[in-house]
Amino acid sequence: MKRRTFDKIVTFVGFGLSVFLFIAAGLLNWGATFADGAVKSQLEAQQISMPASNGDPDVDAVTEAFFAANGEKIMTNGKQAQMYADHYIGFHLSKMPTYAAASGASRAAAGAAAAEPANAELQVAAAKASATVETVFKGESLRGMLLNAYAFWQLGQIALISAGVALVGGILMLLLSIAGLIHLRRTPMDATI
Repeated sequence: MKRRTFDKIVTFVGFGLSVFLFIAAGLLNWGATFADGAVKSQLEAQQISMPASNGDPDVDAVTEAFFAANGEKIMTNGKQAQMYADHYIGFHLSKMPTYAAASGASRAAAGAAAAEPANAELQVAAAKASATVETVFKGESLRGMLLNAYAFWQLGQIALISAGVALVGGILMLLLSIAGLIHLRRTPMDATI
């Protein structure tokens, strides 16, 4: 095979690869922008205010600093959602029974109250157990939704990094392809590989 033919093939494949990488960078950037914007607009609409402390006296310094820095701010990004879900809601839910345990206790208390409708203590216990189920259910639901927002936001962050890598790769391939064109002009016509 002639060297010039091989150089042409490699150069044009390089140009094609650079175009592919530029398109990939654009699409990845679009995905990152969409994910970040969607999470931000959805979280801002909820108007969840970050507390200055998560209430845990045994919290590590990084978590404490995060809550102090974001205290009294409206939640707007996935990292805030994750920290709030794991270190605020999660901490407070850890002091309560699981949903399964709370639900079982509520059913038992409701059964006992139904068996003795005149017993005021059983009625209060049933109401308290039902309120615990409501609190645990709402807390776990909100925690799950916030962690989904975090996951979607994190995928956007990965897409943003990938867009940068694809852009750098596209530029590198373009420069190498231009160098290939320059090399192609200097290659003797009768050279072979």
